Amino acid sequence: MKTNKLITLVAVLALALAACGGGSSDSDGSDATAPPSSGAGDAVAGADIYKGTCTACHGPDLAGIEGLGLPLAPSEFVSSMSEADLAEFIAQGRPTSDPDNTSGVDMPPKGGNPSLDDQDLLDVAAYLQAQN
Repeated sequence: MKTNKLITLVAVLALALAACGGGSSDSDGSDATAPPSSGAGDAVAGADIYKGTCTACHGPDLAGIEGLGLPLAPSEFVSSMSEADLAEFIAQGRPTSDPDNTSGVDMPPKGGNPSLDDQDLLDVAAYLQAQN
């Protein structure tokens, strides 16, 4: 039991550390779960960015990680926004001081990855919407 908890803790910490400087991925860029988006973002590219930046808090399956990040699929919040509005939200993040923050955890701007540009954010938004 203690070993399972330790393994889980190490895995979460490794994901968190990967997200702090993330953005790059050793993936080949393909993701069968990410169909092309009809908006300005590229869902396939967004899947790779998500894996490198967002999984530490929102999980590799977008189901969220308790105490870190809310589920992103299915998500009424994600599906109710335009791709551009979702990208802008990701760019700004949501501090715990925001009355709409229901997790009690800061979402840092750009998921904590300042190297993400506007296109990267649109790509992530396209990926998230493709999953909803």
